[in-house]
Amino acid sequence: MAKETKNNQAEPQTKEEQIGFHKGSLSTLAKERQELARILQIVEQLMQMHIGALKDLGIDLQKQAEEMTKEIKKPKKPIEDII
Repeated sequence: MAKETKNNQAEPQTKEEQIGFHKGSLSTLAKERQELARILQIVEQLMQMHIGALKDLGIDLQKQAEEMTKEIKKPKKPIEDII
């Protein structure tokens, strides 16, 4: 970003300022990516815990998933027949 002077004219950044800006941005984004990966791991662990609890209760998620895909694959009425 260009600096504003007293005359409201943009003063161009030096090459060093641009380099520093981009390096800082990359550093921040890398930390954000690490945090996002950590959050995804936590969510995956929680999902696995719930899947395990459902299995212990006798719920077969694999069977339910197969039934859902069969329902999705069923041919649907053409829109002309519905109208």
